[in-house]
Amino acid sequence: MSSNIVWHESSITKEERHTQNKHQSFILWFTGLSASGKSSVANALARALFERGNQVFVLDGDNVRHGLNNDLGFDEVSRKENIRRIGEVSKLFVEGGQIVLTAFISPYREDRKVVRKLVEEGEFLEVYVRCSVETCEQRDPKGLYKKARNAEIANFTGISAPYEEPEHPEFILDTERYSIEKCVEQLTTFLTEKGYI
Repeated sequence: MSSNIVWHESSITKEERHTQNKHQSFILWFTGLSASGKSSVANALARALFERGNQVFVLDGDNVRHGLNNDLGFDEVSRKENIRRIGEVSKLFVEGGQIVLTAFISPYREDRKVVRKLVEEGEFLEVYVRCSVETCEQRDPKGLYKKARNAEIANFTGISAPYEEPEHPEFILDTERYSIEKCVEQLTTFLTEKGYI
């Protein structure tokens, strides 16, 4: 990093944005296997929060790789850089007073901890979207598990690459047992009871 750059303070504070928006800003970090339901739940929750008048945005793993992270592969180093960049973007959303919902496999605990440290205490909420690899493989909406089993995709999480489950997530969603609608209801109740929205 250049030594000739200086942080410029914003003329609008995060707290002022909270007051105007009538809610806190934070990251809801959805992590889980491919096809566990991360994007589906995140987008359904975003719609529910938006209809309540909340400022909310979804950062989705595939969508971000179309632009910001289109230069990254799926090896371990690239995955770490992918999550680092998303963490920095998420931090900007939080500073801007928004609720940011991130839907990324983010298989490594250490990478998720790095993002947690970027923001203040209570601004990073890890949501473990729990779903067995067997169920995810049965769903396989993009045909990725089939390709991974046929060795057409290398470093595929849950098949040829590891997934490290969260040890102490703020919330666990069981998408094998509950519908998307029920998961949204559970999360909305949680966020309301904790005073985030």
